[in-house]
Amino acid sequence: QVRLVESGGGLVQAGGSLSLSCAASGRTFSDFAMAWFRQAPGKERQFVTVMRMRDFATYYTDSVKGRFTISRDNAKNLVNLQMNSLKPEDTGVYYCAAGHPEPGLEFVGSAYSDWGQGTQVTVSS
Repeated sequence: QVRLVESGGGLVQAGGSLSLSCAASGRTFSDFAMAWFRQAPGKERQFVTVMRMRDFATYYTDSVKGRFTISRDNAKNLVNLQMNSLKPEDTGVYYCAAGHPEPGLEFVGSAYSDWGQGTQVTVSS
């Protein structure tokens, strides 16, 4: 099991930037695929981005491509999410997730075994 703790959320105006971090502990960090999901009020949890463990390949949901960047530092057991050009529709609780999803299932929340507590991101218009 991996313990995940997110930080870095907050309130920002549209067009601004935020950087989220996820600190992992408990097992070998480099063994996992690391992903970010988000959940807006009244909506289902949504996939945002993932970095695969074996080749560092990254995938993003279409709505954040070109604006968000996921990165990981295995030496520090950190995964980061840089969010630029934020929009009000990016508002939600952002969750870090770790797991071993099968190829093609990296976008599915149930494919991840460990989750952080979430951090709130609010983008005002």
